[in-house]
Amino acid sequence: MSKEHITRKEPLVRMGKRDTLSRTKAWGIRLIAVVLSLLVCALVIVAITKQNPIEVYLGIIDGAIGSNRRIWVTIRETMVLLCIAIGLTPAFKMKFWNIGAEGQILMGATATAALMIYAKDAMPNALFLVVIFAASAVAGLLWGVIPAFFKAYFNTNETLFTLMLNYVAMQIVTFCIVFWENPTGSNTVGIINAATQKGWFPSVFGSSYGLNVILVLILTLGMYIYMKYSKQGYEISVVGESQNTARYAGIHVRKVIIRTMMISGAICGMVGALIVSGASHTISTSTAGGRGFTAIIVAWMSKLHPGAMILASFFLVFMQQGSIQIASQFGLNESASDIITGILLFFLIGCEFFINYKLEWRKRGKEETK
Repeated sequence: MSKEHITRKEPLVRMGKRDTLSRTKAWGIRLIAVVLSLLVCALVIVAITKQNPIEVYLGIIDGAIGSNRRIWVTIRETMVLLCIAIGLTPAFKMKFWNIGAEGQILMGATATAALMIYAKDAMPNALFLVVIFAASAVAGLLWGVIPAFFKAYFNTNETLFTLMLNYVAMQIVTFCIVFWENPTGSNTVGIINAATQKGWFPSVFGSSYGLNVILVLILTLGMYIYMKYSKQGYEISVVGESQNTARYAGIHVRKVIIRTMMISGAICGMVGALIVSGASHTISTSTAGGRGFTAIIVAWMSKLHPGAMILASFFLVFMQQGSIQIASQFGLNESASDIITGILLFFLIGCEFFINYKLEWRKRGKEETK
């Protein structure tokens, strides 16, 4: 019986996990992804509009920061998106996939609207705002603790559980609108307390959105300190890495799961107050506006780092606001702006692959013999 020699060449290219990558190189890859996404967007713009891409990009800048009002709207939307991402951070760090931020926001918004409608004359406005924030946080907390309890004690799938609760929250809002509609028969709530502005945020820094900025930045700093320096933040990290290791270290895993989702849900619930009391002054099933899902992208792009979330939130809102502007300026529909935003997100999310993995090319003449 003769020996059979099989010569097998290695693949031309293969993927390998990176051991380490400096922060400078990682951000360099992200910058390349942004440049490539803008180039692809330029090609799409030429194909759709036949316009000069530079003019379109100038339109995006104008739409996001072209006037004082647009600047504040961009800041307001950035703060909302950032606050949601901050709320998702502890849950995601624990590897509890909270996809229910939309529902938690809606429940916080419902609590805010209810107080603004039924308790508008009960106390001074300053105290009233404190009560509104507390109530919205409790509403979001309760909505977040439901899936946490079932996860902790029955090991249910938190992704499906939190996702389904979003639709339940939408039905609750629809139910409340029946009683709150103004004018009657409009199926909308209208602007709440338009005459008295009771429960509205006061003007700070010359803008009605100034208080939004202060509150969200305080929350961002607080979350950074909590996750990095507190014992509970350490416990969240350990439970996220391995529940068995956490139990061996004496950490009460069920307690950590429930407590963490209480924090996550409470912060997302407070976003409902930021929107209803601090911005729109009304409520509908679209109050969250899909931002609960966009915040997931922000959290992952930022590697759950609160500081990086500020930049990621601003970039996404900047492009979204600018895309809305060019859609109207160049006679496009909303789908065109969604396409541009989608291309940007595709490249930004895809670049994370090249940050974690590298392409290894076959060395010349290298082969394997069996």
